[in-house]
Amino acid sequence: MKNNTAYAELMAYQRQTEALAKVAERLGWDQETMMPRGGAEQRGEEMAAMEGVLHARRTNPQIAQWLADAEANDDVAASQLYHIDRSYRRFVKVPGDLAQELARVTSVAQGIWAAARAADKVADFLPTLSQVIDLRRQEAACLAEGGDLYDALIDDYEPEATAESLGAMFDRMRPRLVALREAVLGAPTPAGLEGHFAQDAQLRLARDTATAFGYDWSRGRIDLAVHPFSSGGGDDSRITTRVVESDPFNCLYSTIHEVGHSSYELNIDPDYGMSPLGHGVSMGVHESQSRIYENQIGRSAAFTGWIYGQMVERFGPLNVDGPRAFYAAVNRVRPGFIRTEADEVHYNLHIMMRFDLERALIRGDLAVADLEAAWNDRFLADFGVAVDKPSHGVLQDVHWSVGLFGYFPTYSLGNVYAGCLNKAMRAAMPDLDTALARGDTSGATGWLRENLQRHGGLRTPRDTIAHACGFEPSEGPLLDYLEAKFRDLYAL
Repeated sequence: MKNNTAYAELMAYQRQTEALAKVAERLGWDQETMMPRGGAEQRGEEMAAMEGVLHARRTNPQIAQWLADAEANDDVAASQLYHIDRSYRRFVKVPGDLAQELARVTSVAQGIWAAARAADKVADFLPTLSQVIDLRRQEAACLAEGGDLYDALIDDYEPEATAESLGAMFDRMRPRLVALREAVLGAPTPAGLEGHFAQDAQLRLARDTATAFGYDWSRGRIDLAVHPFSSGGGDDSRITTRVVESDPFNCLYSTIHEVGHSSYELNIDPDYGMSPLGHGVSMGVHESQSRIYENQIGRSAAFTGWIYGQMVERFGPLNVDGPRAFYAAVNRVRPGFIRTEADEVHYNLHIMMRFDLERALIRGDLAVADLEAAWNDRFLADFGVAVDKPSHGVLQDVHWSVGLFGYFPTYSLGNVYAGCLNKAMRAAMPDLDTALARGDTSGATGWLRENLQRHGGLRTPRDTIAHACGFEPSEGPLLDYLEAKFRDLYAL
């Protein structure tokens, strides 16, 4: 018989599981920001122990009984039960010892990757990568139950998505992206920003820019990391960035990107705290927030005009003269090596390459020993530039070291969702640029908070975007935005 007592007991149990998961996440944050390098092996054991506790809680047979008995009196309760049921069905398929070993190996692997990247030695990382891939394939086999292994891993990050649906989206996007790239690269290239920009001054600007985007410093902080990320949620969501003293855009836009992620978590309805609804609903939706903050808002002509004033005030005269030239420097299109520094025209081509490579790795069509050569060949074919060193190639991203196979395509899906959100937001606020030119993002961030962020995991990913936009998501608005922006900027 359905009853409210079972629902209350289940939610109390889930609250404790959520709290323990946040402790584990904080261990991961510490590992990438504060932990001494010598602590890597011990941290791996700590992460494995935490995963053992969490896996036991998430597979407790009592959950199945509570789910059978619980009554959902409204849409919120129904969504809570859906998420708990989905999580339970997933975790019971994976043996506890495999879950613990994955946690241990990926914790240690992150440090091995970072050292190999710093030394530009692929061979130092490949044995560990082979181990990570083997474990993830074992996990995927448990989850897929005879289906596609890569689809099973994608489902961790983007429910409802498959390699087939994502591949079809990429096939529709590629022709317009390539045509736009060729047109832009055939036009005169605007000047890039040059000079020396001290770390302390960059970090002060990054902090002030995060404040301009409404980042809540009473519930967040900023630190340095090899690969920028955000961590946490509820009342504690932290961001990281990195600094290159010859390239302040690296720090600035990494910060804005992570503020988008963190703001999503911090702006979810407090009533959903410490529950399945108290998280971003998927990585694609999460990336829509980081990408719209970074690109459609942060790289807009209006907001870069404000940044230009801040840069001149803090660093003195720049080699690019005036807001329009600065806007062009921020959005300069060139086939660079690094995904996180890629312009908007090239960015999705980076993701398409990684999508194909990691799908081949998981399906066993590409051997780990051949990965570097496959990467370099594909990069040369797609970007027309030969990779000069591993840290500019196969070692640049942290994701594979920590087992995030199936994650990369959500970056492009996030771009697609951001294109839809930008179209709807601009329609709702036709005078938005007037405020952005003053460094006032409150209209944009307020619209995103009200229409998307506060709802957390209440709806499915695509329904979350459709509800916010008032129309079904597709790649069209993103491609239209890119063509309009860069044809104007390059006078095509």
